[in-house]
Amino acid sequence: MKKPKLINWVLIFVLVLSALMLMACKSDSQPTPNKQPQQESAPQEQVQEAEQKSEQQPTDAPPPTDTPRPTPISPTDTPEPLPTELPGLPPLPPEPQDIEFQAEDGLALQGRYYPAAVNPAPIVVLMHWAGGDNRDWNEIAFWLQNRGLSGTSSNVGQAPWLDPTWFPPMIEGQSFGVFTFTFRDCDGGCNNFSTNRELWRRDALAALKTASQLEGVDPMLISTFGASIGADGSPDGCGPYNFDAGGGCLGALSLSPGGYLKVPYADAVKILDEFDPPSPTWCFYATGDNEASVACKSASGDHYQPFEWSGDSHGMMLLRPEIDPSAMELILDFLKMIYNLE
Repeated sequence: MKKPKLINWVLIFVLVLSALMLMACKSDSQPTPNKQPQQESAPQEQVQEAEQKSEQQPTDAPPPTDTPRPTPISPTDTPEPLPTELPGLPPLPPEPQDIEFQAEDGLALQGRYYPAAVNPAPIVVLMHWAGGDNRDWNEIAFWLQNRGLSGTSSNVGQAPWLDPTWFPPMIEGQSFGVFTFTFRDCDGGCNNFSTNRELWRRDALAALKTASQLEGVDPMLISTFGASIGADGSPDGCGPYNFDAGGGCLGALSLSPGGYLKVPYADAVKILDEFDPPSPTWCFYATGDNEASVACKSASGDHYQPFEWSGDSHGMMLLRPEIDPSAMELILDFLKMIYNLE
């Protein structure tokens, strides 16, 4: 009777297994929610790097092209201008100007100013000889001025020093201001030697002071040369001018001096040679011109140089084309030296 009991257990097992299978079938038939798979999160450093790349290079940006040109500045954005050099003053017209000036004693003297092609400019003060007046320098003044007026003076050709055809070429591009004047009682030739010699020396100084104050002149770039009484007036005026102005007369050239203005030529040269800075002096003379020969040989100094010619030519007579070496060439050499010209 034990058999029926075994059968009962078998039936129970079958029933339980069936129930479990039925439940499993129901569970498979129910829909499950559609879940998106979760992506693994990137490390924070990679995220920041990606964001920076995204900001620097957008994915829709075009490929790089040539460097773009700068945008023109609008008129309202005008930059501050760069500093520039101030232009020089315009030169004065080349035509000579008649100048009246006063001597130390108040006497009116007549001068003529030849403006240079530059402003301000060096100036040469020319002093005439006893046999004439400032008109003897007309063509030499135009030669020094170098502004195309040579050969236009009213007395051109009347003497060798008034004939510019034989003058040496002026330094290319160089232009000097020139001032000429007539000593008192010397219109057309000098008179009253006994009473005027010392006064002529004062006239020379007044002429230098006047020249230094002319429009277009650099008062520290003055030179002077003259003939006969003007040969003495040249250093006699240059030395006192330097003491009064503290310098500015750079040199004095003399054609046949003779101590005619009551100052020994050697003394006038010494004053210029010992001035600080020294002013060179050159002396031209002919061996047969006794007074000039004695005067030029009497002078000495570290910055003094005499030049001699044979014969007895005096003053302006040394300015002739047949004179060898050419006094005009030497005058040019003198100017090159004192003005440091090439």
